[in-house]
Amino acid sequence: MSNLVKTNIEWVGYTQSNWKIGKILQFFYEGKNKNVGVKNKNLLSLSYGSIVEKDINTSEGLLPASFSTYNIVDQGDIIIRPTDLQNDKVSLRTGLVKEKGIITSAYIDLKPYEGVNSNFFHKVLHAYDVCKVFYNMGSGVRQGIGFADIANLVVFVPPLSEQKRIADFLDGKGAQIDEITKDLEEKIDKLEDIKRSIIFESVTKGIGCTNDLKDSHIPWIGVVPSNWKIRRGKYFLQELSRKFDKEDEVITCFRDGQVTLRRNRREEGFTVSDKEIGYQGILAGDLVVHGMDGFAGAIGISDSNGKGSPVLIVMDTSQNKKYLVYQLRTYAMMEVFASLSTGIRVRSCDLNFRKLGELPYLLPPLSEQKRIADFLDGKCAQIDEITKATRQEIETLKQYKQSLIYEYVTGKKEVPNEQD
Repeated sequence: MSNLVKTNIEWVGYTQSNWKIGKILQFFYEGKNKNVGVKNKNLLSLSYGSIVEKDINTSEGLLPASFSTYNIVDQGDIIIRPTDLQNDKVSLRTGLVKEKGIITSAYIDLKPYEGVNSNFFHKVLHAYDVCKVFYNMGSGVRQGIGFADIANLVVFVPPLSEQKRIADFLDGKGAQIDEITKDLEEKIDKLEDIKRSIIFESVTKGIGCTNDLKDSHIPWIGVVPSNWKIRRGKYFLQELSRKFDKEDEVITCFRDGQVTLRRNRREEGFTVSDKEIGYQGILAGDLVVHGMDGFAGAIGISDSNGKGSPVLIVMDTSQNKKYLVYQLRTYAMMEVFASLSTGIRVRSCDLNFRKLGELPYLLPPLSEQKRIADFLDGKCAQIDEITKATRQEIETLKQYKQSLIYEYVTGKKEVPNEQD
C-alpha cells in the first residue's frame, strides 16, 4: 500500500516513505578515460535524450587525431550535456550508454559503482531534466554545470530490486508509447506525400484535366495540358525594391510558406541587423521567395506591411500569385532550387531574381490558375488540419510518457504486481 511522505525538494514533492535519500555521488563517479591513440572508433553522440552511433569518417571534418581527446564510455554510463543552459532550454540533456564507444569530453560521464541500476538513475535524471532542474544550477558565461553540481543532486532511492522493477516497467510502457508515436509519425509522412502529390498534379496537369497533353520539354514536369503556355519568369515577374520607414516592423518568410511580421512567430534563430543594410519595403500581397531557404519551401505571399532583409526576393506579377506560390513550392519539392545553388552552406541555397527569372513556368489561363489555387487552398487546409491534430496526439503521448517516468521514479506511483 502506498505511503507517501513530503520531501523538502521542490521538483520531487512527495515520495515513498521507505525510499532512502542520497546524492548522485554515492552511486556514480566521473569517468575520464581518454581515447589515447584513437584505440576506440565507435563514435557516439547524444541526440534527443538517446545515445546514438555516428560515422567517425563523416564527423563534420574532424580528423581522427581529434578523437584522442574524447572519453571512452561503457555500457551503463549516463551522459549529461552540461553546457549552454542559458540558450538551449529545449534539448534533452541526458542519455544512457548501451554500448562501449567514445563521446566528446565536453559531456559529463557518470560511471556507476557496482550494484547500481543505471537504467533507473537515468530515468531519474531524465525526470529532473524535464523538470528543468539543471537550468537553475548553471554558472558562467555559457551557463554550464560540472560533475560537482551533478554529484550533489539529491535523489530518493528505492531498494535495488524495486529500481529494476520500475526501470523495466517504464521501458515496457515507453516502448508501447514509442510504437504508437512511430505510427502517427508515419501517418504524417503519408499525409505530406499526399499533399505534395496533389499540388504537383494540380500545377502540372490541372484539375480533372480532359485536354490534350503536350511535352513540356522540362525534365521535372513531363507532359502538360496543350493549351497551357510555358514562359520564363523574366517575362511576367517584376522584382520590387521599395523604400521603408525605420519604424516599420520586420517581415520574415518561413519554411511553411507564411510571410508575416517576425513578432507573429515565437521562433528562435533570427539574424537581426542593427544597420538594416539593404533592407526593403514589403506590402501585404507581395510575392516573396527566401533566397537562402526557398529550397525548403520558404515561398509565400506577405500578409502584412513592413520591411525585410535583402535575402528576401520581393516580386509582383501579372499572373495569379497564389498559383505561382504553389508552382514555386513544387519546384522546391522537386529540388530544382537546390540544383541551381552555387553556395557552400549546408541545407541552404542562393536564389536570386535572375535565377527565378530564367526558370520556365507553366501558365494556364488566368481563370484556371485561380481555380487551381482555390482548389489547392481547400485541399491543403484539410490535410494540414489532420496533420495538426496528429502532431497534437504525438505531443500528448510525449507528455504522458514524461509524466509516467516522473511519477514512478519519484515514488508517486507504484509498479503494479503481475497478478493485479
